[in-house]
Amino acid sequence: MAKGTRKTKTRLPTPDGRDSGPTAGTFAIDTGTCELVRDQYSDDSWIVQINGVPSSHVNLADPTVLDFEYMRWIAHLVDSERDTSERLRVLHLGGGACSMARYFAAVYPDARQVVVEIDGALAELVRRWFDLPRAPLLRIRVGEARAVLETLTESTRDLVIRDVFAGSTTPTPLTTAEFTAQVRRILAPGGIYLVNCGDTPDLRGARSEAATIAAQFEHLAIIADPAMLKGRRYGNIIIAGSDVPIGEQPSLVRDLLGGAVPAHLWRTAEVRTFAAPGTVLQD
Repeated sequence: MAKGTRKTKTRLPTPDGRDSGPTAGTFAIDTGTCELVRDQYSDDSWIVQINGVPSSHVNLADPTVLDFEYMRWIAHLVDSERDTSERLRVLHLGGGACSMARYFAAVYPDARQVVVEIDGALAELVRRWFDLPRAPLLRIRVGEARAVLETLTESTRDLVIRDVFAGSTTPTPLTTAEFTAQVRRILAPGGIYLVNCGDTPDLRGARSEAATIAAQFEHLAIIADPAMLKGRRYGNIIIAGSDVPIGEQPSLVRDLLGGAVPAHLWRTAEVRTFAAPGTVLQD
């Protein structure tokens, strides 16, 4: 468990059904269906599936438990760069069940977070099921990620995390140079942009995303498991950019190798080599 954490209590049912905690079943949402399934390996955990695809995993008893490896990679990178006493300002583009937001709320108690979720019905269900911090600690803003991003004030975020998928891919408008420039605009000095990039073994999408981020940020990092980086399977790659060096703490490498899915870390020079065959994406 990460340092500086605290546990939350499972919320009990209320007579009117509001904030009643999770109940297994399939629910209609604005973008299709959401199925809530109890984790067979943990009585305290639930899996959220959107249109049949696993989207989030939530441990109600301990928000620092991140079942999806790519989320653990994001947490390890951020934790290696930040102190738990910091009042982090975090923007999550893509909400799901707010697993990452719950993690940061537990590890960084003074954090101020905004989660942008396009599906208003899903946002309501997540608020009802899971014990999320209330505003101003955590606000859920319903809207399209790029449209919301473009309204935000310059230099007002320390972290921007993009985890948006339509099916198995991120919508193109959230991958382009113009979009990335907007991210750079709202990041404060020393801020970090992190994206969850899903790709096929040819890695063309990841190379282009890395090239696009590299065009905006001087310092870069990539985290993924070795098989993914060698183009042997479909999976997730975390790409990060900043105006300051990132990923240089020795503890980060140890943390990444020690997980259930050991991951490799590439820093700026290796990322630029990886990105060289890619094309900077444009609107």
